[in-house]
Amino acid sequence: MDTDRQKHWETVYKTKQPNEVSWTQEMPKTSLDFIHEFNLPKSAKIVDIGGGDSKLVDYLLEQGFENITVLDISSEALEKSKKRLGNKAQKVKWIVSDVTEFNPDTKFDVWHDRATFHFLTTPTQIKKYIETASKYVIGFLTIATFSDNGPDKCSGLQIKKYSEKTLTSALKKKFDKIRCITEDHITPFKTIQNFLFCSFKRHLN
Repeated sequence: MDTDRQKHWETVYKTKQPNEVSWTQEMPKTSLDFIHEFNLPKSAKIVDIGGGDSKLVDYLLEQGFENITVLDISSEALEKSKKRLGNKAQKVKWIVSDVTEFNPDTKFDVWHDRATFHFLTTPTQIKKYIETASKYVIGFLTIATFSDNGPDKCSGLQIKKYSEKTLTSALKKKFDKIRCITEDHITPFKTIQNFLFCSFKRHLN
């Protein structure tokens, strides 16, 4: 695991509250909308990549989904989510891992990623991510990154911005685009971050 990257995120989640980080959402409406469009049964296997202390898992549980995995490089982030969920946390599989080293024992109907992929800035990291997603996704992929109109950095780290064209191109070997939108995210500090959200279907050939 990239220990510098892990240390960065452990420090962020140890020292900052949700209202002190830019990515906080009270309700991840766009993510939920994309997942609902896939019309999956409640038994569908869903993984939230870089889920941190996002409330996506809260809403998925509330809606009756039974097979949820949350992955993050930061154990501090996952502990925050577990504490928030209380007894419900036992219904979720929690994994501390760098996504580029993720080696699950199952395949997923939905791979959701809001703002993890764009932190991977080297060709090797990007290649590993796409290989992992291609290997373990049998249904759908939804990814949100900063768009071409978004910031150049997040949490003090350089990110890689994407357009609909460049994201689709990066994933085209194994995934067919369903749709993309751009959306302004208003941070807790009232600044604006422009995101690109795209959904894809895995083609199994």
